[in-house]
Amino acid sequence: MPFIGLGLHMFLALLCGVHAIRSGQPLYWLIILFSFPLLGSLVYFVAIYLPQSRVQRTAGKVMTSAVRVLDPSREVREARQALEDTPTAQNQMRLAAALLELGEAEEAAQRYQACLQGPFASDPDIRLGAAQAWVACQRFSEALPHLEALRRERPEFRCEPVSLLIGRCLAGSGRAAEARAELEAAVSRFDTYESRAELAIWAYGAGEQVLASRLSAELDKLATRSNALAREHREAVNRRLQAARKLAPTAR
Repeated sequence: MPFIGLGLHMFLALLCGVHAIRSGQPLYWLIILFSFPLLGSLVYFVAIYLPQSRVQRTAGKVMTSAVRVLDPSREVREARQALEDTPTAQNQMRLAAALLELGEAEEAAQRYQACLQGPFASDPDIRLGAAQAWVACQRFSEALPHLEALRRERPEFRCEPVSLLIGRCLAGSGRAAEARAELEAAVSRFDTYESRAELAIWAYGAGEQVLASRLSAELDKLATRSNALAREHREAVNRRLQAARKLAPTAR
């Protein structure tokens, strides 16, 4: 029996050792694990494996979501304080992103615009953030120049989000044919749930009921194969899709 217990301890140490090597941990962990098999494995599990595990990451996401639900403006308050303490472009961007997440799109857009000065005048992340904020305000004429500049100057940067936002801007500006062409090209190129959803939203708004119904059926099939993380990621576009369905004009 002692041999069985020792064998189990060594087996656990071996498993931890394999994880240590694969994850690039310092080699002193191997000395600890095989010098003190049971205690070393326990310490390794708590100190190294558990913080990197999916369970730990999931728990962290749950805690973050809970904080957002209970105190949704916390990040905005902290970002404002950080900007007051250290008025840098990075803190300005942090505040802009927090405001956009909270739904304060107008101020977020103004903050992003303030970031587009000096050395950050052509920063692609700031340009995209500004465009997203202006689209959220439905001020498409302000958003479109940022997106067109990104496509012209940084054609490989966040291609799908840029294309979908351009489609929304064109639709919101009454350029229906161009919007359809942009969104159909996005579906053809990226073939994602998001691209299909944006085209469906356009189709409902344009009264293209046959196209909208076909896309909705495809989206329903894709949704059945989605995990919880994907559903959370698609929550915003799905809300817009449901609203588009309710407001859809008569088919033509």
